[in-house]
Amino acid sequence: MKDRPSVMDLPDLPKGELPAHLELQRTRVVCAADAPSYTESVQYSGAYMAFGVDNSLRLEDFKKSFKVEVKYINDDDMEFDMIGIDAALANAFRRILLAEVPTMAIEKVFIANNTSVIQDEVLAHRLGMIPIKADPRHFEYKADDENANEKNTIVFKLNVVCTRKGDRVNNASVKSEQLIWLPEGSEMPFDTKTKFTAFGCGQDKLPEFASSPICSQYPDITIAKLRPGQAIELECHAIKGIGKTHAKWSPVATARYRMHPEIVLTEVLEDDLAEELVAKCPAKVFDIEDLGKGRKGVKAARPRDCTLCRECVRGEDWEKRVSLRRLKEHFIFTIESTGSLPPNVLFTEAIKILIDKCQRIIAELS
Repeated sequence: MKDRPSVMDLPDLPKGELPAHLELQRTRVVCAADAPSYTESVQYSGAYMAFGVDNSLRLEDFKKSFKVEVKYINDDDMEFDMIGIDAALANAFRRILLAEVPTMAIEKVFIANNTSVIQDEVLAHRLGMIPIKADPRHFEYKADDENANEKNTIVFKLNVVCTRKGDRVNNASVKSEQLIWLPEGSEMPFDTKTKFTAFGCGQDKLPEFASSPICSQYPDITIAKLRPGQAIELECHAIKGIGKTHAKWSPVATARYRMHPEIVLTEVLEDDLAEELVAKCPAKVFDIEDLGKGRKGVKAARPRDCTLCRECVRGEDWEKRVSLRRLKEHFIFTIESTGSLPPNVLFTEAIKILIDKCQRIIAELS
């Protein structure tokens, strides 16, 4: 059996460059029809020292290569590219967004009357999951033994009764718009021993709430449905928390990322093969292009739309014609906010939390 070629047998390369097959393994995930290959990241600094390539991680190199490109943004959704970053760091942002960026959510529900078919516990849980439009940066965390005040508690009340309308039976839908914000604090007659009392001053008098009153983010969320004679009367107290404690405090509906697709046609596909490839892709990634003289070719017109279904590399000889890859250091990141904060602000807050974590680690190591 012939020995495997050594480094000395490889062709001469300019110093600081890797052979094409090693550069492919270092920077790409190759997605074949059966399974992906080269999924690991090489972190060892001397991995390519034989080729004169230093694989060390340096802050200056990271600053030069890292960049963020925003592709789409509105009040609820945001999609952007993070380039020059490792998967571990991208996943750190995702986990912080899900579990550590604080929001305001209903924690205590004081029920005075509930004759609906929904049990008290289920009703309280439904209220807790309603997104509250309030900037958590204006509030403080509330300890269990701390009195409620305008800086750590938001108070809402809900008081609805379903009545008959003439001879016709009326069904009432209780919507989240009926949750009324009480800027002066509690209106329920608590005894003097309770911790929940009226505030010292109204929240609407504070400058941060004067222009944007607190309310539920989406007014059409159905809380309950009532039949004639049924009623709900309660008071809710919302406090600041994080998704790690309970999902109701998570500021995002989802935060996800994926590696940027790269589609390389290793052969020139014309006429019938070109049309077959366009028809094979359910995501409509490929388009027919005119090669001149009546010839038709194919091109990957929308590689970002690739969902990795791998239909384009299935079938006889198609893996030889199409190379489906993912860029290891280029991530498409998507944030869907629940509405308490815009998605760009959520990502900024996630960066601040990660910086704080790093500073704590440095302090401990010192």
